[in-house]
Amino acid sequence: MAVHAGVEAQPSILAVDRNQRNLELLDQFLGQAGYPVFAARDASEAGRMLDAHPEIGLALINLAGFDRSIWDLCEQVRTKGLPLLVISPKQSVAIEMESLAHGARSVLTKPLVVRELLALIQRLLEE
Repeated sequence: MAVHAGVEAQPSILAVDRNQRNLELLDQFLGQAGYPVFAARDASEAGRMLDAHPEIGLALINLAGFDRSIWDLCEQVRTKGLPLLVISPKQSVAIEMESLAHGARSVLTKPLVVRELLALIQRLLEE
């Protein structure tokens, strides 16, 4: 991890979302909060990033637009021992239960409130 002016840099976040605009927004507000972001639009790209970048400290996966194979990526995140935060397009007990079963530490439902998202990320990274 890089150190600047005596302050330890934030861990990187892997953001996975099929929507390019959502990735740009995540990169913008996570970057403003000091988190470097690796953005992936599909599970295989995200898996390669997980393997290539040990500085990733948390994965943020938006389930919208993915089929059931996204759970394989969630399992890969869990195997690496990283906190996983899932974003769901709708409130659903079934989605929440499946997310938790595949390693998610928390599930947020859209629309996101940036302040709440950042607070949850910080809490997960401190665990």
